[in-house]
Amino acid sequence: QQHCLHPHTCGASNLVLHTDLSAPRCHACTLHAAGEKGRRIRELTSAVQKRFNFPPETVELYAEKVANRGLCAVAQAESLRYKLLGGLAVRRACYGVLRFVMESGAKGCEVIVSGKLRAQRAKAMKFKDGYMVSSGDPTRVYLDSAVRHVMLRQGVLGIKVKIMKDWDPTGRQGPKMPMPDVIKVHEPKEEETYGGDKPFVGKDEAAMA
Repeated sequence: QQHCLHPHTCGASNLVLHTDLSAPRCHACTLHAAGEKGRRIRELTSAVQKRFNFPPETVELYAEKVANRGLCAVAQAESLRYKLLGGLAVRRACYGVLRFVMESGAKGCEVIVSGKLRAQRAKAMKFKDGYMVSSGDPTRVYLDSAVRHVMLRQGVLGIKVKIMKDWDPTGRQGPKMPMPDVIKVHEPKEEETYGGDKPFVGKDEAAMA
C-alpha cells in the first residue's frame, strides 16, 4: 500500500492496491499516484500482473478519490500516524480523529494507541465514542478497521482505528442492510366496518324458544 505524501493538505487518505487505486483527495497526490504521463500507474500494473501471474493486458489500475475520508479507517489511521510523527500529543491527536469521524456521520469509533507513549514502560490507550458492535455478522458489514505502525525515536507505536458506519438505505454513507436487532413497528390497521347486521354469536334464539 502507498500512502499520501501531502498529509497536511489532504488529510492523508491512502492508495489501496486491489484491482483499483483509491487515491487521496488532493490533486498533487492524485498526480503522484499516476506519475509523470501515467508512468507510475504502468509500473504498478506490471508489478501486480507479474506478482499474481495474471495474463498480460488483463490488469488495469485506476485512481479515484475517497468518497468520505471521515468514514475510512485507513485514511484516519494514516492521519493519526502523521500527527504523531509531527510531535502532537497522543491524547489530543486521538480525540481530534474521534471528533472528525463522529462529525462525518459515523455511528461509533474506537482508537487504540499502544507502545512506549511517555515512560519506558509500554502501555495502551483506548479512546471510544458512540456505539460499536464487537461480534456477530454486523462486524463484517458495518465495521471498517485499519492498523498502522509509527516509527518514533523511543520505539514503535501501534495504531488501530475501528469505525462503525450508520445504516444508509441508499448505500452511499453506509451499508444498505439494516442491523438484525432493529424492530420496525407497523401502524395498526383501521377496523373494518360491515354494511349489514352483525353476525349472531351464541345459541340460536329459535332453538332456545
